Amino acid sequence: MSARVVYTDLDGTMVGPRGSFWHTAGRELTDGPAGALLDLHRAGASLVLVSGRTYEQVVEAARIFAADGAIAELGATIGWGSGRNTHRLRGALPEEYGDRTPMDVMAELGVVEDLVAALPGQLEWHAPWHATHATDALLRGRVDALAVDAWLAERGVGWLTLKDNGAIPAAPWMGLAEDAAPPRVYHLMPRGISKGAAIAWDLERRGLSPDDAVAIGDSVSDLDMAPAVGRLWITANGAAVDGMAEALAALPNASVTAGAMGEGWAQAVRASL
Repeated sequence: MSARVVYTDLDGTMVGPRGSFWHTAGRELTDGPAGALLDLHRAGASLVLVSGRTYEQVVEAARIFAADGAIAELGATIGWGSGRNTHRLRGALPEEYGDRTPMDVMAELGVVEDLVAALPGQLEWHAPWHATHATDALLRGRVDALAVDAWLAERGVGWLTLKDNGAIPAAPWMGLAEDAAPPRVYHLMPRGISKGAAIAWDLERRGLSPDDAVAIGDSVSDLDMAPAVGRLWITANGAAVDGMAEALAALPNASVTAGAMGEGWAQAVRASL
């Protein structure tokens, strides 16, 4: 397909180890992703960054990569016009909380503190990156997301859900219990907010259809983009995660790249132009 818009995840997808655009998954230097980005811009396709990062972080990255749109906090905030225009998805945040941010509400209810206390050594704030998030509580650990959702429902806050946003390298400064499995990043946020919902809203704003768009990602949270676009690409590193093969098999418009991280991203971009 010839895409008019490419929606792409950042970490583990467009950028590789430590957020580098210039390194492969094996930490070797490469100009492959840069060449694909140049091809994308020369083809006249629009680039929109879709990330779990904060809005300010995604807008700054959008300037660097010459993207014309930014979707932040796993779909909560959609921006365009160099970040000057924004639209926020509310999801299932109860109307009784008015225009307050989900993080304000979660802080008042003490949800995050109670959840972390219930899972000692398994879950903690993803410090220091969590501090500026407004829509989601950014956490890290090793938990069963479905079990956490059940815990939330039992406590009357079933409008919240825990979303898995992929693995990260373990570090000695983390307060998690030792485990051979890598820790994962999670977003505790209102149901109904997703990358896919944000893409659908953005395509409608542009007057385009799903057939005009492709998406590229690497994590479980990126699978939400599939219904909103004509083709979803998952990079090889994401496809190798336990359980992803079964999830991908259920998505008729999903494909897996041969390469990991930036190399796979470059393959997906070139196949979409």
